[in-house]
Amino acid sequence: MLAIRDLDVHFPLANGQVVRAVDGVSLTLKPGETLGLVGESGSGKTTVGKTVMRLVEATSGEIDIDGIDVRAAGQKGLKALRHKAQIIFQDPHSSLNPRMTIRRAVAEGLILNTTLRGEALRTKVSDMLISMGLPPQFHDRFPHELSGGQKQRVCIARALVLDPDLLVLDEPTSALDVSVQAQILGVLKDLRVSRPKLTQLFISHNLAVIRFLCDRVAVMYLGKIVEEGPVEQVFNDPRHPYTRALLSAVPVPSAVERPERARLTGDIPSPTAVPKGCAFHTRCPIAKMGTCDTLPPEPLPLGPGRQARCHFADQTKGALTA
Repeated sequence: MLAIRDLDVHFPLANGQVVRAVDGVSLTLKPGETLGLVGESGSGKTTVGKTVMRLVEATSGEIDIDGIDVRAAGQKGLKALRHKAQIIFQDPHSSLNPRMTIRRAVAEGLILNTTLRGEALRTKVSDMLISMGLPPQFHDRFPHELSGGQKQRVCIARALVLDPDLLVLDEPTSALDVSVQAQILGVLKDLRVSRPKLTQLFISHNLAVIRFLCDRVAVMYLGKIVEEGPVEQVFNDPRHPYTRALLSAVPVPSAVERPERARLTGDIPSPTAVPKGCAFHTRCPIAKMGTCDTLPPEPLPLGPGRQARCHFADQTKGALTA
């Protein structure tokens, strides 16, 4: 459904430096699969999502969505892409046109991309909004008359009304209150049942959300994927020290069950001055000088669909334990 190969997205700066926001990323998603893309702010995960939708131009690499070459697509190809793939952004408040009713906002994609008109159009829009928990009395309201959670439901409805094959979700709950987050996560979880063929790329910094919603997870650090695999395997047996550190920082209800915190030293390096060798070696608790500071690690296969970009990934087996 989605194939990304050797994707680079670089941003030149006025001082001559280059930000390597995405550096050699490769990912494959099968139809109906949900992949979680996680990492700290600045890791490049949002840039990957926007590049897939061609909202950001790639520097090099290949992106294929169900046979559409995204980078080479012309106007006709982009129209087909918008029909096959949709994106939901982090901030629902700025994602909706304040001068449009929510009925019009959801209908706009159908008007631009299909021949549906009249009563058939109104019925499809109304049914979609109702399926998102927004009854008819809400349909002629403007965004400022809705809560944050209701606005995000409208954004989800607007994306799904075109019946896309691929849905990119960029931190869709992080701008919402905790109680509202739970409601939206319930809506997204239900999609796994109501639309089993829908492929999803879920971008988040929240590991608990990734475990709740996703089949597989890919962890990014400074523009590279450092670990990838089935969610339960990665969460129960992280092989990259950065993944171990992220997971050890996840809050747990009981202090008795809390694993020992994997503490990292220093701050994340500037994307304009990525360390040589392994980009993580300046913060890594198991780094070995002479290897990690000089040799960039290649992805090390760890089983079916499982890999980690660490020289010692095959030596770090073991779940996080208390």
